[in-house]
Amino acid sequence: MSASAALPDPDIAGLAGSRPARKTTASRKPRPKDSVMPAPKNPFKAALGRGEFQLGLWAALGSAYAVEILAGSGYDWLLIDGEHGPNDMPRIGAQIGALRGRGSHPIVRPPMGEAWYLKQLLDQGAQTFLVPMVETAEEARALVRAVRYPPDGIRGVGAGLGRSSDFNRIPDYLATANAEICLLVQVETCRGMNNLDEIAAVDGVDGVFIGPSDLAADMGHLGQPGAAPVQAAIEDAFRRIAAKGKARGSMSVALDQARAYRAMGADFLAIGTDVSCLTKAVDGLRRDFLGETVPERQGGGY
Repeated sequence: MSASAALPDPDIAGLAGSRPARKTTASRKPRPKDSVMPAPKNPFKAALGRGEFQLGLWAALGSAYAVEILAGSGYDWLLIDGEHGPNDMPRIGAQIGALRGRGSHPIVRPPMGEAWYLKQLLDQGAQTFLVPMVETAEEARALVRAVRYPPDGIRGVGAGLGRSSDFNRIPDYLATANAEICLLVQVETCRGMNNLDEIAAVDGVDGVFIGPSDLAADMGHLGQPGAAPVQAAIEDAFRRIAAKGKARGSMSVALDQARAYRAMGADFLAIGTDVSCLTKAVDGLRRDFLGETVPERQGGGY
């Protein structure tokens, strides 16, 4: 080896010498005993508590890439649809992950309100749920318990394996998680409407969403959520929900109808779906280019 090869480069040596010493585990200051590192705050729940209207959009494509695109459009919340969209647990988890740190809060709608399924969604990081087809106060109380740790509920302790606790990096997650859960129940049948006062009165239910399409079907107006009797029932439901101090929600892809729900007092409202936005845009682009008129057609409930 030559003498020049044995000598260190003075520039590199200077840089190395200027680096601060890396802190070892033993040198790091311990967390003060009285400090708290809580579960992530739920901005949707906090906004409803302040009386702030929350505007949303349905995400039914089952794509994390799609929800990441939607999150840049300024909606307060996005509904990840596991009831009618082609979603399973890995896909829903990926979409929740794609929305971390974004401006749109993920609300997850499971296929049904089963405790075992909600438990997995909670560990994946879901904090707000819209549970379909709730018809009784007993069902609502069971859902409240399903999304909370004991002694307030039956949620199993395993969040250290999931995104909810930042993969066990949030020391006080277990003690603070319950307070950040937001439970929205979906009432969309005549039976549910008959029991609405009792459902809305359940402690732990944060809001009630009236599903216009299924309600219309159950009232004998299949495919006609804008029918006068259905609209009258929704307006009455909103008054009853507000009387119990709970948030009122619904959705419509028809903007005139959505504005009517807002005028009725909706606190959270979806005004479209990713599927309908996509089909409208791509169909409209072709028609505009070819000069075709838009045909009238019956919708499928959204």
